[in-house]
Amino acid sequence: MAKIKHHSFVNYLFPVILILVSSVLYGQQAKKKTKVYVEHADVQSYDENLGKDIERLIGHVKLRHENTLFYCDSALLNSKSRNFNAFENVHIIVNDTLDLYCDSLYYTGKTKMAELFGNVKLVDKNTVLTTDHLLFDRKTNTGYYYNDGKIVNKKNTLTSKEGYYNTKSRTFYFKTDVVLVNPDQQTYSDTLIYNTNNETAYFKGPTIIKGKEGTIYCEDGWYDTKNDFSKLVKNPTINQNDQFLSSDSIMFDNAKNIGHAYGRVQILDTTKRVLIKGTIGEMWKTRGMAYVTDSATAITYDEQGDSLYISADTLWLFFDKQQQTKKILAYYNVRFFKSDMQGKCDSLSYSMADSNIRMYYEPVIWSEKNQLTADSMSIAIDDNVPDTLVMYNNAFIVMQDTTETFNQIKGRDMVGFFSGNVLRNIYVNGNAQTVFYLRDEDRYLVGINRAEASTMDIRLEKGQVRTVAYNEDAKETTYPPEKFPAEGKQLKGFKWLEDLRPKDKMDIYRKP
Repeated sequence: MAKIKHHSFVNYLFPVILILVSSVLYGQQAKKKTKVYVEHADVQSYDENLGKDIERLIGHVKLRHENTLFYCDSALLNSKSRNFNAFENVHIIVNDTLDLYCDSLYYTGKTKMAELFGNVKLVDKNTVLTTDHLLFDRKTNTGYYYNDGKIVNKKNTLTSKEGYYNTKSRTFYFKTDVVLVNPDQQTYSDTLIYNTNNETAYFKGPTIIKGKEGTIYCEDGWYDTKNDFSKLVKNPTINQNDQFLSSDSIMFDNAKNIGHAYGRVQILDTTKRVLIKGTIGEMWKTRGMAYVTDSATAITYDEQGDSLYISADTLWLFFDKQQQTKKILAYYNVRFFKSDMQGKCDSLSYSMADSNIRMYYEPVIWSEKNQLTADSMSIAIDDNVPDTLVMYNNAFIVMQDTTETFNQIKGRDMVGFFSGNVLRNIYVNGNAQTVFYLRDEDRYLVGINRAEASTMDIRLEKGQVRTVAYNEDAKETTYPPEKFPAEGKQLKGFKWLEDLRPKDKMDIYRKP
């Protein structure tokens, strides 16, 4: 008689409980005893030395219990208890699609529980399970293993420390050191459920999916291996090269390269040092584009920690072939904050290639005490700090002098030059006009200057005008404070928009 291998109490506890539960569920059937029939044996004999009611079967043995057939080279059958041991070339035919093979077997007729040892193989349609030790419950048509198992289903190969397979639902449950491998990716999980009918894997617990172009992490979700479609929930993260996507839940169609993200969406590009945040996102990988909406935010950061925060109703991202961010488009209610510069506009474009920010439709920029407006603007960024500002059509700069007075520069177009994050020089091209309040070292008002010219070159220091260079046709008048015309205090088109200025990085979400 074959010796039953020793296993830990924990490993046998679950099958014992299963047997007890099965006995309750199938109590009525258990009362009705069914006989184990000997369909064939070359030699059939009794030997009292083997025990009472024990029958020895040798050669081409074929046993039947109900609708299940057992084949082996030899067997020991207890005709009274309906239990038997089977040895060598054991083959069990459960139904038209399910076959089990092993070196030896112990079968309990009352509980309909089979214990298989050595080179165990379960074959069910296109699925093959191999292990060294398997418990198979005929009542539930479920096989259990506790010491390493391997399942091969079409292009998928799964291994785990322990697990079970329900042949009715064709569902595998894997536990501990789970690995799923197919030609497209490898999956590592603590707990995984796999349905061979729909070829879908369900993740329960920390899971890592490694593909050709990136790595996925989640703690709950599922992956349709047939259609290459996945849904990830509970801390999902996708890492592709130097780009990371995370949110509360992610759905990704690998076949179409389309992803959907919901709740606390974040896209981080470490190469371009930009972080995109929002509540809803969608990505078309093949087309190299994505969008984020609902509290959408773009954050560009530098090594000094002085980040630029941009918010909008919707942010669109465009990627190059290496999946690195090359352009960001912000649409509607755009506001941004940086420690030395703030702004707002209706829409914005940020090109990573030339580090250029373009603002459209009623743009406003605030820098120190300066307010800049125009029909549209373009800011060139160098090493994450502003370098050059171009203002197109109806360019207007307002510099606060006091709570009631403002220095003003107006023209068709303007170009501003920065140094050390500070606006140092302004060139006005076309219809240039200025109003400057002239003060002495003690800030006492000594005069008001008003000038007009086709072009002007203005130099600033600490936010104050230091020199103004005009062309030859300039008209310039300096008035004593008491004689300056009241209507001349503000150039045409003047507006002070300080109330709209973002005060900090959280203020960018304020709606007008």
